[in-house]
Amino acid sequence: MRDRHLTTIQLNENDHVAIALTGLRQGESIDASGLTVSDAVPAGHKLAIVPIGEGQKVLKYGQVIGTALTDIAPGEHVHSHNLGMGGHGQDYAIGQECRPLPVVNDRETRKFMGYHRGDGTVGTRNYLGIVTSVNCSGSVARFIAGAVEASGWLEEFGNVDGVVPIVHGTGCGMSDRNLGYATLFRTLSGYARNPNFGGILFLGLGCEVMQIPDLLGPRRLRNDGSFRYMIIQQTGGTRRTVDRGVSIVRELAEIANREERKPAPAGRLTVGLQCGGSDGYSGITANPALGVTSDLLVRHGGTAILSETPEIYGAEHLLTRRAVNADVGRKLIDRIHWWQDYAARNDCEMDNNPTPGNKRGGLTTILEKSLGAIAKGGTAPLAAVCEYGERPKTAGLVFMDSPGYDPCSVTGQIAAGANLIAFTTGRGSVSGYMPTPCVKLASNDDLYRRMGDDMDMNCGDIVSDGISPDRKGGEIFDLFLRVASGERTRSELLGFGGAEFVPWQIGAVM
Repeated sequence: MRDRHLTTIQLNENDHVAIALTGLRQGESIDASGLTVSDAVPAGHKLAIVPIGEGQKVLKYGQVIGTALTDIAPGEHVHSHNLGMGGHGQDYAIGQECRPLPVVNDRETRKFMGYHRGDGTVGTRNYLGIVTSVNCSGSVARFIAGAVEASGWLEEFGNVDGVVPIVHGTGCGMSDRNLGYATLFRTLSGYARNPNFGGILFLGLGCEVMQIPDLLGPRRLRNDGSFRYMIIQQTGGTRRTVDRGVSIVRELAEIANREERKPAPAGRLTVGLQCGGSDGYSGITANPALGVTSDLLVRHGGTAILSETPEIYGAEHLLTRRAVNADVGRKLIDRIHWWQDYAARNDCEMDNNPTPGNKRGGLTTILEKSLGAIAKGGTAPLAAVCEYGERPKTAGLVFMDSPGYDPCSVTGQIAAGANLIAFTTGRGSVSGYMPTPCVKLASNDDLYRRMGDDMDMNCGDIVSDGISPDRKGGEIFDLFLRVASGERTRSELLGFGGAEFVPWQIGAVM
């Protein structure tokens, strides 16, 4: 355990910087080293512990986080005024550090109480979804959900969690044969198959590019009889569609209500790993603890989905080194190259991230942010790399390509089958993602005190009380199993989930 009286922490013996664990005043001497602080350093920020020359690569976590813009003396605050992105090379060394994790034995196997679906997946919730093919059917979907809620009869179905309208801003004004169309198609069909839905009503207008018959395809989206669809123009307009929709939702509720929670091994969990509003604590508290949890899940045979490609940029070599084979490693590198081109074509730079909030929390470059973010993926082998919204074909740690924008990334993870989301934050996050419960993990004590109503667990005690990341990771795993069995998260209790379906929209709007 760390000495809780220390005011700084050095994460690797080769590092040029330490992290302030509390706000440091100018002239203050830190710890036993006797190093004097040259200028005030806020909590979570960095200060130099050795002389750093202009143009020198600066190390944190034992990895490059940027290049010094000026000479930096020991005790100086290291941040965006004197640290820049700079050039960085990567030694991808595909597969050289791939080490399988030990599988848990029968006596260690943990279980949760979930809803067993016909395709072998297990839901942690039992919602009814109204999934729209196009923005033009979004209001009608909300009308149907509102009418069901107002009627009061849903209370008769005790095993049904509620009705979720899945509405969005696209589905037309687009090509039907490009990357944007394929991405939206995967997202909508993926939501229809997510095990947290006990029934699905697909709702289209009729004249849109994203046609309902194409989404249905030659095979059933669900094989449990809990799928219906409607087209507004064929049904006779808004009022008739709402009346018919309410009747259909009741039919689906009767089917879904027959499902009851039954024991399921923890390996049936698919958890989306997310971080948002990160700070200087995220990479030393919440993210490493979640990495321990991720490894526990993988050892149980479960699936952990790491995402946000722009937020592993500069640290992707830590994943390629753990790739199970050359194809997986190369696929991740290809995604990085695609993003570099995508950013350039859209007049962006990969270092446009971190955000202003990240920087106020102590993160300076995307290299630094990525090194902390990637800790959520633990130490397991990288088993696969998937496209946005693509359901993994293998269990274990997988990477799903996505933007770093949290609601968009989570939308892709749920489309890929996530029945639980884990979200670390240092600055604070207010969001939720129906139909999938979201566990919020605070990286520092101050955030947990200020926004405790939004946070499910505090990981700041790793610093303040010397709790080990291994112990905290076990606590998070216990929380996962309770939430998967029905315990409500803070975001669920607050009613979040109605505005966070944000498909990745790629390409021209026509």
